Amino acid sequence: MATYAIGDVQGCYADLQRLLDKIKFDPTDDTLWFVGDLVNRGPHSLEVLRFVKGLGSAAVTVLGNHDLHLLAISQDNSKHKDKAHTLDAILAADDREELIDWLRRCPLMYHDTRLNFSMLHGGLPPQWDLPTALALAQELHEVLAGPGFHDFCQQMYGNKPCLWSTDLQGMDRLRFITNCLTRLRYCDKQGRLALKEKGVPGSQEKGYLPWYEHPHRASRSERIVFGHWSTLGYHTGDNVWSIDTGCLWGGSLTALRLRKKKSPKPTHLVCPGACKPD
Repeated sequence: MATYAIGDVQGCYADLQRLLDKIKFDPTDDTLWFVGDLVNRGPHSLEVLRFVKGLGSAAVTVLGNHDLHLLAISQDNSKHKDKAHTLDAILAADDREELIDWLRRCPLMYHDTRLNFSMLHGGLPPQWDLPTALALAQELHEVLAGPGFHDFCQQMYGNKPCLWSTDLQGMDRLRFITNCLTRLRYCDKQGRLALKEKGVPGSQEKGYLPWYEHPHRASRSERIVFGHWSTLGYHTGDNVWSIDTGCLWGGSLTALRLRKKKSPKPTHLVCPGACKPD
């Protein structure tokens, strides 16, 4: 019985299948953790979504920013419709509503007490410890899975507020939670989000640091696996594992075997441009 965390797939269905063959994935005995961004940019988002949904209890998926983008478009939020998206096949599929309903009920963060590992797509601001992060992720999950779903999708985009406060309410609170869990890469020493910074560490403006390097990060003792950061690639340190290794861009797709007492063991499948968008 093995548990593997899988990096951002983003519609690269063929590469995902090759990776699962390489690790000899057995859906009757093994479990896959997907760090988000199942869809968009790559050529076969519909196939990926159907496949992962079909795995049932053999897979756990947290939502990424591209997954939320699909949800927003499904609710007619065309204001932020990206011309480069590859989501039309999902939106036109006969099982569209079933797939959207499944996706909106996926968590934003996942914690396994047996393995002592947590998973999310983006990052955590320094003020949040694990119980706080899980509680706030659940708060957002309930909105997505509940009657407030449509209204949330109309208002979720934006980079503000950029600093956490327990006094935040309404969409300001939900947007901050969303941006941390699905978009965060850098912040400053006060914990202000720097969402426009997307490059490799060292390329950011002065005063910003990767979220996981913050010296007072309340979640520092927790083992966390995340995606979202293809320019960072595979990275381990500070008790975190980054596994978005840029399959979409001709890099690789990564499976990280999660083990309770041993260090996680990565398997990389080189993706030589087969999934690279035009």
